[in-house]
Amino acid sequence: MAKGPGTFLSRFDRVRLSMAIDIGLAAVAFVAALYLRLGDELWDYPGEFIWGGAAVFALAAGIAFSLTGLPRGVWRYAGVEDLLLAARAVTLAVLLFLPAMFLWQRLGAMPRSALFIVWTVLFAFIAGSRLLYRALREGNLNLVAGAPRDDQVPVLIVGANDGAELFIQANRRRRRAPYFVLGIVDDGNTRTGRRIGGVEILGSLDRLPEIVQAMKAKGRGPQRLVVAAPHIEGQALEALVDTADSLGMNAVRLPRINDLSGDADATATAPIAIEDLLGRPQRVLDRPAMDGLIRGKRVLVTGAGGSIGAELVRQIAQRGPAKLALIENAEHALYTIDRELAENWPEVKRVGIMADVRDPQRLASVFAAEKPEIVFHAAALKHVPILEDNPSEGALTNAIGTRNVADAAIAAGTRAVVMISTDKAVNPSNILGATKRLAEKLCQALDAAQSPTQFVTVRFGNVLGSSGSVVPLFQRQLAAGGPLTVTHPDVRRYFMTIREACELVLQASVLATVANGPSVGAIMVLEMGAPVRIQDLARRMIRLAGKRPDRDVKIVFTGLRPGEKLDEELFHGDEAPAPTATPGILLARPELDALEALRIALAELEIVARNGDHDAVRAMLKKLVPEFKEV
Repeated sequence: MAKGPGTFLSRFDRVRLSMAIDIGLAAVAFVAALYLRLGDELWDYPGEFIWGGAAVFALAAGIAFSLTGLPRGVWRYAGVEDLLLAARAVTLAVLLFLPAMFLWQRLGAMPRSALFIVWTVLFAFIAGSRLLYRALREGNLNLVAGAPRDDQVPVLIVGANDGAELFIQANRRRRRAPYFVLGIVDDGNTRTGRRIGGVEILGSLDRLPEIVQAMKAKGRGPQRLVVAAPHIEGQALEALVDTADSLGMNAVRLPRINDLSGDADATATAPIAIEDLLGRPQRVLDRPAMDGLIRGKRVLVTGAGGSIGAELVRQIAQRGPAKLALIENAEHALYTIDRELAENWPEVKRVGIMADVRDPQRLASVFAAEKPEIVFHAAALKHVPILEDNPSEGALTNAIGTRNVADAAIAAGTRAVVMISTDKAVNPSNILGATKRLAEKLCQALDAAQSPTQFVTVRFGNVLGSSGSVVPLFQRQLAAGGPLTVTHPDVRRYFMTIREACELVLQASVLATVANGPSVGAIMVLEMGAPVRIQDLARRMIRLAGKRPDRDVKIVFTGLRPGEKLDEELFHGDEAPAPTATPGILLARPELDALEALRIALAELEIVARNGDHDAVRAMLKKLVPEFKEV
């Protein structure tokens, strides 16, 4: 049967070939060592001493190599351990050679210093042969020559750490290494001049422009900056991306070592995500308390297949609920999150339920059957332009749907309902904001009613990567070659990642449900940092794609859409923000509405909304939410 590639020699044949080569190198090393010691005087010695000594040393070496297992090493993967083994094998060969030569010639003609020389020469032969073979086998002989192949990308690594070393070694093990590593820059100066994996640390990160310019002057400028330092995030990472761009490089990021599985490619760089640039310092969260909130509890999530709902489901599943009920109106979204749970958390008991929060009878039946102890209400219609054209639908889902969930929870004896709100509910200028503000008012009034069910409202701004958000839109536009559309040059929004938002939702729920929690009717507001200009966001994404704003990809301003404001707010005038025990979570204490009046008004709103009377819906929303001003 024909042998496939790489099987021309059997494993046994390879070991014998390796042994033969090493023994031959030992004989050559003996003669070379004598010549290095004696020079041309060597040829005045009798041939019996020269060639007989070479044979004896080769025999001693063969015995030593066999005893240490040196020939069994795979040359292609030769590394530090193989070199240490070679050193032991060569040492044993010299030790065996000494008594053999003593018995043969009493070491009379043997220069004593030649023994040290032969050790050095043989070790160099064995180590060099393996490293040279590995370089040839991997197509990386250029590493020895110090010049990249035409198909290699010259890179500069940021971060002198384990990630850098792993990247360098993984790159060299590739059949044809895709990258040529020119050097490393680090945060400080303490390691400058030292080496990692044979690659020199050229200097500190603040000298990056100077280092790159010096490389370019020598004709070896890097084309890519590989960020191996996981602690470089947010503004520091953005500054690094800008610097790389100004120096004609694009920046990519290595995966964190903890994220690498056993068969993962450590050279698999990824573009720096916009989330990395907008990142804030890691918040200190009370994870044990978050675990305690969920573990062993029956939990229900509405809108479980949406962006926020699905991430909440993932984080809840990690914390060991007794049972997890998923309510979703979209079949495919429910199927997707249900399958994800089955694959990643098969031990979690779950049920996927097709239901619409606008159907009170269906909700009442589901809640009565599931008896959830904690409910996360994430179901909502949230796209501003669509709701401007369909205000009745927005009112039925966002306001009436919240009422239906609340009533079903109270009837089922639910301990706590957490309602997800939005910064658009503050001084709303559109249907989305007005309907969510009305939902906030209802939950505040229900919480103040002191029923056995506690109501918690969590408010935050835009979530990066959520369905319908600006980031996926920009990604699609970039993939199409542009342009990127921005409504106004000065429009700004608050942003946070989906994971961060949902973690803070759980943390806010912990704060709100402890025995001595905040005052009734309080709204937990997630601190979002500074707002970001959408125009700046677009420019960052263009640069991260390796393009130049306004040159390679245009930015087009389309004008504010109906209901859209230049700036969103997290608090309105009647709310007095106050800190909580958890950094990143603030407390808003607005005035409370009377619950019975709200219930009557919501019943009237439901009638006109189900009749599709858009004008009447708008009029009622303006009456119920006085701060609602359309733009």
